[in-house]
Amino acid sequence: MANKPQQNQFVAGTHKKHFWGKDYEYQSFLPSPVNRPYEWQDKRIPVLLEEAIRLVGELNAYSTLVPDVDFFIQMHVRNEAVKSSRIEGTRTGMDEAVLPEEEISPEKRDDWTDVQNYIKAMNTSIARLSELPISMRLLQGAHKILLSGVRGEHKQPGEVRTGQNWIGGTSIQTAAFIPPHPEDMGEALKDLEFFWHNKGLNMPHLIKMAISHYQFETIHPFNDGNGRIGRMLIGLHLIELGILRKPTLYLSDFFERNKGAYYDALTFVRERNDLDQWVVFFLSAVIETAKKGTDTFEKIIDLRARYEKQILELGRRAKLAHKLLLQSFSMPAFKVSDASKYLNASNTATNTLVGEMERVGILKEVTGFSRNRIFVLHEYLDLFKR
Repeated sequence: MANKPQQNQFVAGTHKKHFWGKDYEYQSFLPSPVNRPYEWQDKRIPVLLEEAIRLVGELNAYSTLVPDVDFFIQMHVRNEAVKSSRIEGTRTGMDEAVLPEEEISPEKRDDWTDVQNYIKAMNTSIARLSELPISMRLLQGAHKILLSGVRGEHKQPGEVRTGQNWIGGTSIQTAAFIPPHPEDMGEALKDLEFFWHNKGLNMPHLIKMAISHYQFETIHPFNDGNGRIGRMLIGLHLIELGILRKPTLYLSDFFERNKGAYYDALTFVRERNDLDQWVVFFLSAVIETAKKGTDTFEKIIDLRARYEKQILELGRRAKLAHKLLLQSFSMPAFKVSDASKYLNASNTATNTLVGEMERVGILKEVTGFSRNRIFVLHEYLDLFKR
């Protein structure tokens, strides 16, 4: 039973009765509007907020000071795609996510496609932020890419749902949570969009992002993919609000490692009117993730310095090796034919170069084949598998 709210306390929402067919009566949850001031009571929040802002600032500094940082950004996006998809049951890991489709076994190809669609959806949405603010229109575009050509292709990609959905359970009768009915969803989404762009609230950005993620997941506006789009929304907010200049902070890794607590924290808002505990959880995720992100950048800088020192051993091939190294930071698994096209060099010359980079320990061949071999920037890839 939900806790009875005190005066001025946050009230998560109300339940509304509906009929499923002629006989079964159920209750959907209609969340309260969020486009309004929020006063927290938990004394941990200002302390966590201050720490989160400081650490995100440090991470942002790394992403702006590291030379050629755009080569590294795609690995952050790819890592987010892997972790966010894994929360939903996808089993593709980073080792497979960097491989071309033809190298993925048929039984794993749907999972691999899920991850690649997430990467494309995220990159496309970030690019569109220059012309289109965060909005349902932007998210619907991301959703269309996310669910196209995979297991969700029959679940209205890019379209807001027109029927009742539910979370958990095999049917609406056994559901753990029932989001708002479609007839109530339009107003809830309109309120959320106003909230995204209401600068008069004077609310800290990270608090606003926490509330936004909770509300989006509660509305559950799509037939499928709500979790992934809701987590993608966090990264898009960080860019649009100017908190980060580059997309380097993604919370899905923290949420995936604390999956039970993540779902509980969202549920406790609805069942106990306790938004504070969700904000505490969210800020804790930001703090740990920002620390980990900064640590990864430091390790990348050290690893790159070592690689560039090793490249000097290659003499006249050092210039081409350096060019291939930079490309490998973006795509750390490749065939010689791919490297040859990128370098605009012959297969023979590229094969020799790759062999030399393998000899000094920069690259590692992972197939064991004599033909169609795949080389991996293995130590770099390992940084994103922690």
